[in-house]
Amino acid sequence: MSQSFGPLIAPLALGTALALWPAAAAAPPPALSLPKQIRPTERLKLEEVIDNAFVSTRMEAEPYVGRPDVFEYLLDHPEFATHMTRALRLARYRVWHTSEGLFLDDGWGAKGHFEVVHSEPGVRVMLARGRFEQPLLPDIHGQAVIVMEYGFRPSDAGRTLVSTTITGYVRLNSRFLRIAGTLVGPIAQAKADREARQLLKVFARVTRAIEERPDEVSEKVRQWPDVSQPELAEFLRLLNGC
Repeated sequence: MSQSFGPLIAPLALGTALALWPAAAAAPPPALSLPKQIRPTERLKLEEVIDNAFVSTRMEAEPYVGRPDVFEYLLDHPEFATHMTRALRLARYRVWHTSEGLFLDDGWGAKGHFEVVHSEPGVRVMLARGRFEQPLLPDIHGQAVIVMEYGFRPSDAGRTLVSTTITGYVRLNSRFLRIAGTLVGPIAQAKADREARQLLKVFARVTRAIEERPDEVSEKVRQWPDVSQPELAEFLRLLNGC
């Protein structure tokens, strides 16, 4: 996954792609308290992945200026958000609806289904299952838990600052890979952390584009093929403050 996309591409899709990256954990996984409201059946699925994580990472971005209503709209409309980030040439990610739920293709080999198992202001918890396709090598299959945490606070300039944190855990299906991975743990962990850090940096770039060049962003999204017209209209309504 050598390319990233920004905050307005549904951080849930972002987290899925991050978590499906094949890497091995060299450090204890970051502590995570799942929201109490999660149903017991869903909690068991999440904890199974977290407790058997092959790789985990947690990264927090520097706060950046953004509008809460626009941010959350794109967070909750991942397919539309991927159209936007591709129109801005910031990523190759695509998300679309299937009979099994949302499907993500990051354009670099990571593919899989994901679902939002918990949603509340400031938190999204996602469960993913998928594979990483590699030329001349077998596909790597696994499951992932991704937690997107975010918050808003006023800035000294009277604008709103967005804080975002991504925590990801992935469990691989292959016992051989789990064992072999421990031999390259430090290298793989550094790779996972670097990818997460880069993803969060792009978040800020996309947000700045919308804040500083809203007309340009709107026009590029309008011209992008296959964009949902109802979603585009709602996004433009929010962007224009109507």
